[in-house]
Amino acid sequence: MRKFSIKKTLIVSLLLLFSIVSLLPLYWVFSTSLQLSSYQDDDLERTTSYVNANPPKMYPMGIPEYFEHWGKAREAEKNDDLEQATYHRDMMSYIVEDTFSGFKRLFSQNSMGMWFFNSLYIGIVVTVGVLLFDSMAGYVLAKKRFPGRNIIFWLIISTMMIPSQVTLVPMFIMVRDLGLMDTHWALILPDLSMVFGVFLMRQFMYSIPDELIEAAKIDGASEWRTYWSIVLPLAKPGLAALGIFTFMNVWNSFLWPIIVLNSANLYTLPVGLKTLQDANLADFKLLMSGAAIAAIPMIIVFLIFQRHFVKGLTLGGVKE
Repeated sequence: MRKFSIKKTLIVSLLLLFSIVSLLPLYWVFSTSLQLSSYQDDDLERTTSYVNANPPKMYPMGIPEYFEHWGKAREAEKNDDLEQATYHRDMMSYIVEDTFSGFKRLFSQNSMGMWFFNSLYIGIVVTVGVLLFDSMAGYVLAKKRFPGRNIIFWLIISTMMIPSQVTLVPMFIMVRDLGLMDTHWALILPDLSMVFGVFLMRQFMYSIPDELIEAAKIDGASEWRTYWSIVLPLAKPGLAALGIFTFMNVWNSFLWPIIVLNSANLYTLPVGLKTLQDANLADFKLLMSGAAIAAIPMIIVFLIFQRHFVKGLTLGGVKE
């Protein structure tokens, strides 16, 4: 038991260390976005930019500065020194405003709200389409018996070996000939189905007992009713895993959107942040604020569906 306890402690400690290392870049992004871009204190006669500090500050410096002035303001109020109390209260307001100035400038001076909305609704539409069509294909390939089923499946899977860059030119020609250039349809239609999604849903569908489907047929359920009322509810963990993968892929997509979109009001968030970077190359606070906003939806989606995500990956590895 002692050996097992030591082994378990070492494994947990190692996993915790890897987790901290992997989350450190994300933490640095949020920390930099909240650093003081310009802090001035007349008493100390200094003007400091914590964003460009070397070595970089690993926590928002506005927090200790804020509480420092808060303590001085309380002390000045006790001593009835209204001038000093007012000064420190003003510095507290200045620190709060400067801490969140990057986010304020993003939405006031740029089209961040429009880019965020474009990415959000395209991601939702594509994710819903992928979940619908890939679950249909996975259900048919897993539960229906017809000639050539395995051949069709392996032909679909074989397309995963083709690099996405190879298909850029033919897909661009198709989108251009359909008159979809510089529209969001050019981003939605090509991604409404994923080969990986077909594979994942097919493997997951094997875990659904055939007896349930046969019982639904005996009760007179149609094919669509069986799929919608029996198969999909049982496939929620697999759908959650596929939904997270799909939304993450669409949300972070950069190469294809920058090829087919020309209008700034149609840009998705990654493309918009790239134009923001080109225009504000040295403004790290502004750039990290944009990166933080881009990361927030993915964090929320994963936290909401993480239980189904893990279950979907573990139950998906079922042999035929």
